[in-house]
Amino acid sequence: MAQTTSIVTESGKVRRVIVVGGGLAGLMTVIKLCEAGIPVDLFSLVPVKRSHSVCAQGGINASVNTKGEGDSPQVHMEETVYGGDFLANQPPVNGMAHAAPGIVYMLDRMGVPFNRTPEGLLDFRRFGGTLFHRTAFAGATTGQQLLYALDEQVRRYETVNVENEKGVVVRGEKMVRKFEFWDFLNVVRDDTGRAVGIVAQDMKTMRIESFVGEAVCLATGGPGIVFGKSTNSVINTGTAASAVYQAGACYANGEFIQVHPTSIPGADKLRLISESVRGEGGRVWVPKDPHEKRRGRDIPESEREYFLENKYPGYGNLVPRDIASRELFLKCFHENRGVFNTKSGKNELEVYLDVTHLPKEVLHKKLAGVLEIYEKFANEDPYENPMRIFPGVHYSMGGLWVDFEKSQDGRLVVGSARNQATSIEGLYAAGECEYAYHGANRLGANSLLSCIYGGMVAGPAMATYVRNLDRSSLDVKSSVFDTAQKKEQAKYDRILKMNGPENAYKIHEDLAQTMLRDCTIERHNDVLEKVIAKVDECEERWHNIGVTDTGLRANQGAQFVRHLKNMLVLARVIAQGAKNRDESRGAHFKPAFKQRDDENWLRTTMAFYAEAGNKSEVKYVRSLDYSLLGKSMHVTDAVDISLVKPRARKYEQAGAASAGAADKKSEAPPKAD
Repeated sequence: MAQTTSIVTESGKVRRVIVVGGGLAGLMTVIKLCEAGIPVDLFSLVPVKRSHSVCAQGGINASVNTKGEGDSPQVHMEETVYGGDFLANQPPVNGMAHAAPGIVYMLDRMGVPFNRTPEGLLDFRRFGGTLFHRTAFAGATTGQQLLYALDEQVRRYETVNVENEKGVVVRGEKMVRKFEFWDFLNVVRDDTGRAVGIVAQDMKTMRIESFVGEAVCLATGGPGIVFGKSTNSVINTGTAASAVYQAGACYANGEFIQVHPTSIPGADKLRLISESVRGEGGRVWVPKDPHEKRRGRDIPESEREYFLENKYPGYGNLVPRDIASRELFLKCFHENRGVFNTKSGKNELEVYLDVTHLPKEVLHKKLAGVLEIYEKFANEDPYENPMRIFPGVHYSMGGLWVDFEKSQDGRLVVGSARNQATSIEGLYAAGECEYAYHGANRLGANSLLSCIYGGMVAGPAMATYVRNLDRSSLDVKSSVFDTAQKKEQAKYDRILKMNGPENAYKIHEDLAQTMLRDCTIERHNDVLEKVIAKVDECEERWHNIGVTDTGLRANQGAQFVRHLKNMLVLARVIAQGAKNRDESRGAHFKPAFKQRDDENWLRTTMAFYAEAGNKSEVKYVRSLDYSLLGKSMHVTDAVDISLVKPRARKYEQAGAASAGAADKKSEAPPKAD
């Protein structure tokens, strides 16, 4: 067939694409699609302004080098792959690092209220894994400011009319249609396996519908709630990524889960204390006396142990998160040196994070948002008292596998339909739900950057894909969508009829406690076997759930049962991947295998879903083939290390992360080794 180049069919129907997720990655994907003239249906589980991107605090990385430190995108790229323990494909990271300054300037023009220097320049702070001031920030609420800025741009497109290739307006059709409070259930695939739409549920009316899309992009965030207590919002169950994984998409590097070193312990969830606190001079310490009974502010300097500064003098409190978390774990669990509780007579799982030595006017200007969170939930003034913190599950480096096409300059081919494409044709992914940019460990402030850059890459890729299709999804038989819709309706109806003795929330609590205790900072194969057995048990129990709500409107109980099933599937991917990977790399640490093993494990974990009775199974592969616009693509699990040669990862000395750079000040694109 001829290519379907027009965005409006001969019958007057508008060809739309679907973006699922209203955070930074989803919104930027929408913006780039609209700039390319592609109309979009945007779906979000919550109001777009409540997407989890709003919770990001510290900032967004970009090597602008306004402070004259010799920073550059080349160094940013090197430090990112070094911090990720060389497990990230380097061309996407290189593209991201070189695009970063332009992204920050674009956000500035959109009206993001970034902090400024006295000269009026954008201000930058330090984050972990670098010696450079590279992180642009808007106080301690950067994610909120970025999300609101992109939301305004998307809202504008909600008022813009769709036009055909001749510039004729299609009456009643806007460039963006927004569907908030809709839960993604699954992708619709035609008889060739191509994604041609989605099935979703209106969480107000509980109506299940199918929607046609020329392509689909998931930008649905991470799976933090698999671990119960995390810094993530309660919506971050990973349900959408799990659903398409079960539908045949490849899931990559699932075992790599980031534990943030500084969060506030809580009975319900963990609240993040941003890395920006240490970036502005906050110091981590424990009392030298493990039975110290005085309050933190009353302990003199000479009786404090600043253990990160002592062990890593080059980077101090700003070592990468995986290293900092392990050191805090070592102090509290293995050395029993946490803050002493005079009431219980035990050392708590807490250390001090101290900003009381910093000027209050600086703290108010740069950290007020995050310090306010601490004061509210810890009921203690952080301006006068050292904060008590402990590591908490924060981010998933793993996610849906996505492809890329490398350019001659070692970055990405702009607009290639392969960029951000999953193994299901027509299905794309961007943001935390995919795996592309962080390897085995994410550097702080690279998350907001990777979300926005991923959207900037996914949008043009999808536009290229849509313009080169040989037939529209509108030409697919309606029975394909009816069948997909009925299948999901039947699944939901079965949930409503579940009347067993098990409680879904109790099953989740049991799973989450096991994952949190046994599958985070330290991992042991014998313990991981028990984790997998617990997943087995929970999956069996899931079939005996008694649903707590059978209502016909806003039924969150039945929705949670569905999400729980998808969380169980991802829990197995995480735990089994951790069991298989016998090495220590980035956030994945096994005391029995303390060394990184590049000979056997410098490769991407590629997982596919399988079933065995009532249980899920994981099938691992070393390569995969997928179709794209009539061509077969073959990829392997080999990591592209063509730009920076892997070397030992050490942060004891200053500049270790960028020691391999030929010229830190050079802005020229790197050449392959």
